[in-house]
Amino acid sequence: MGHELLKIGLAMPVALALMAPASAQQATAGPQPIGGTRLDIVASGEVSAVPDIATIGAGVVTQQPTAAAAMSENASRTAATVAAIRKAGVADRDIQTTAISLSPQYRYADNQPPVITGYQASSRVSVRFRDVKKAGPILDSLVAAGANQIDGPTLSIDKPEPLLDQARQKAVAEARARADLYARAAGLSVKRIVAISEGSFEPPMMPRPAPMMMMARGKEAADTSIEAGEQKLSISLSVTFELN
Repeated sequence: MGHELLKIGLAMPVALALMAPASAQQATAGPQPIGGTRLDIVASGEVSAVPDIATIGAGVVTQQPTAAAAMSENASRTAATVAAIRKAGVADRDIQTTAISLSPQYRYADNQPPVITGYQASSRVSVRFRDVKKAGPILDSLVAAGANQIDGPTLSIDKPEPLLDQARQKAVAEARARADLYARAAGLSVKRIVAISEGSFEPPMMPRPAPMMMMARGKEAADTSIEAGEQKLSISLSVTFELN
């Protein structure tokens, strides 16, 4: 029994001694310091694509002598507008109410308190079109259904990530090419990439025009047309190289 305890007592320090170098190696492992010349480069990659999403705001503005009448008429015309949107094939997930408001209208006179002359009710829905070419004709149907305020469109790309990956690859290639150029100019060579940092990405947004009051369209009026054009997506990278 005593011999067994002695064997165990001797075995444990040996095992600990064998484990110590591995633990010490793990504790000291980390990024290798730069031994040569450090080079920091900011590079960008850019790709172009045709927008496939158009977002348009459609509003209804009504005026009546009383608040109840203004809201009632607005609700009726808004319902007709939304019904026209659904009839055109726009899914419920792409229709969103974004604003409803009611405000008194005043008449002002010199040296007299303002007098309420009526009420103005307004409502607005945001409509997302997944077929940009169909957005224009649908706008015409919205105006016919009762919408009298239109703003937009805002054009965007539904799934930008694959395009952004292409931009990232271009940015890395550009950074490497410029690093090679600087290295050759300095009589050095690129040893390795030490770090890569990606800047924040904000999707490009088309400028949104001010809301426009729409008048009743005559038979001779041309159909509304929306041209998708092209958008550019870009990614900016900060890349640190080691030269030797």
